[in-house]
Amino acid sequence: MKVKIRKGDTVEIISGRSEDKGKRGEVIRVLPEENRLVVQGANMRTKHQKQVQSQGRTLNPGLVRFEAPVHISNVMLVCPKCGKATRVAIHRESGKALRICKKCQASIDE
Repeated sequence: MKVKIRKGDTVEIISGRSEDKGKRGEVIRVLPEENRLVVQGANMRTKHQKQVQSQGRTLNPGLVRFEAPVHISNVMLVCPKCGKATRVAIHRESGKALRICKKCQASIDE
């Protein structure tokens, strides 16, 4: 399935963990094979990092906080024109696919 959300888009989390629901953030990375994407500031996880020495460098020990991937069905694209979370329509013009907001009919790509 073609992913309608791209890197750099603003999305709103519509379902999932209660502390993340309703949050808006920018898409950092898209993982189309897994139907997941990474949203800045959402789905934060903590990893306990040991001190590791590799290639002459040492990685500092401690707690590392990072954004974990979210399933693509749990987010909605935010229209840059109307500012609302919306579904996306695809219109083809002169061999190019444009993403259109379903609420205000504005083009998202421009």
